[in-house]
Amino acid sequence: AHFAKEQLILLTREWYMHPNGQLPAYEWAFGDVNPPVHAWAAMKVYQIDAQQQGKADTAFLKRVFNKMLLNFTWWVNRKDAEGQNIFQGGFLGLDNISLFDRSARLPHGGYINQSDGTAWMGFYCLTMLDIAIELAKADLSYQDMAVKFFEHFLAIAVAISGVNRQGAGLWDEDDGFFYDVLRLPDGSAVPLKVRSLVGLMPLMAVETIGQETIDRLAGFARSMKWMVEHRPNLTGNIAKIDVEGYGDAIIFSIPTRERLIRVLRYMLDEDEFLSDYGIRSLSKVHDKQPYGITIGTETFSVNYQPAESQSGLFGGNSNWRGPIWFPINYLLIEALRRYHRYYGDDLTVECPTRSGNMMTLDKVADELSRRLTRIFLRDGAGKRPLYGGQAVFQHDPLWRDYVLFYEYFHGDTGAGVGASHQTGWTGLIAKLLQQSGE
Repeated sequence: AHFAKEQLILLTREWYMHPNGQLPAYEWAFGDVNPPVHAWAAMKVYQIDAQQQGKADTAFLKRVFNKMLLNFTWWVNRKDAEGQNIFQGGFLGLDNISLFDRSARLPHGGYINQSDGTAWMGFYCLTMLDIAIELAKADLSYQDMAVKFFEHFLAIAVAISGVNRQGAGLWDEDDGFFYDVLRLPDGSAVPLKVRSLVGLMPLMAVETIGQETIDRLAGFARSMKWMVEHRPNLTGNIAKIDVEGYGDAIIFSIPTRERLIRVLRYMLDEDEFLSDYGIRSLSKVHDKQPYGITIGTETFSVNYQPAESQSGLFGGNSNWRGPIWFPINYLLIEALRRYHRYYGDDLTVECPTRSGNMMTLDKVADELSRRLTRIFLRDGAGKRPLYGGQAVFQHDPLWRDYVLFYEYFHGDTGAGVGASHQTGWTGLIAKLLQQSGE
């Protein structure tokens, strides 16, 4: 935790952060945009460090929070083309998940209103809200920042849902899914109906606040109450109930309960996203039903590719068209546990879809954890799925117990694909093993 704190502080120093608040993506293209997970990472490191040291390092959290304010403002100023709380972002670490290279100018002009970019900003808001509330425990002045991020989150949740005054959201009521929308120079809007992780990411933007916290932060509570009473158009995505063992609780989320259930039907469908080894990055339905659109004289398409990329888009080095990636799987599991913390055992869904097996959301999170864990464990034949048909790694006594952390995993077999050095994210398997008791 100490090393992680130093790295987070270093990243936000003047040597790396641009004066306008932008953080570099990677060494060969500073201008690309990666997902804004830095505040989330800081909060996690802060919590782990407090457990290890027996005391909270609020000075560290304040330093990172102050810099994240700059970065958040950069996002708002640079990645919301219409000023409507619908975000673009471009690359966002998902390489070739789109029909287009999102790091480059679109071939026919215009831009993409991104479901994942907007969801990340909702997620960012809630993380900053969480940090502000934590800091307000010792310094009530941080309530003002909690209110700021509370209000901004509501605006994003309403915008992505398409219920603001402009009505230009990313939710498709007929399909029950979130899609990217292509905005062309002539002003037309074309939904890109690819069922991919970008439509699942809005599920990650969720947080709950208990009555104890609300009672402690009277200023924040008054602002929430005022917002509900005077701006009801913004508050459709928050709700309050009495939760057994938790007292009164408030949930902030992008999807409403009904929309959450509809999206989960896709996510937990083994013919769509749910693999034996986790959540695929692209629905398997696109194996037999590729999605394509024609703009002018050009046709662009996406099909299911569970392993190496079949496309040269973004160098063909990385693949988000079917494989399983740990980062999003882990964050989806975290989100499901937060939803369960609020909805409790009253909300159950079929897992897998059409199985008739009803599960609470915490049990769904457990099931996803087991499937991800299965990648690394020996099966009944004594083989680890991540090594596929590599006999040396499966059987050689000098190699069989050395587990590699691949970049991503085959969407159908769980075999490791890509670089075998991604210990930062794929190493999250340790946390899943701890939670599942394996």
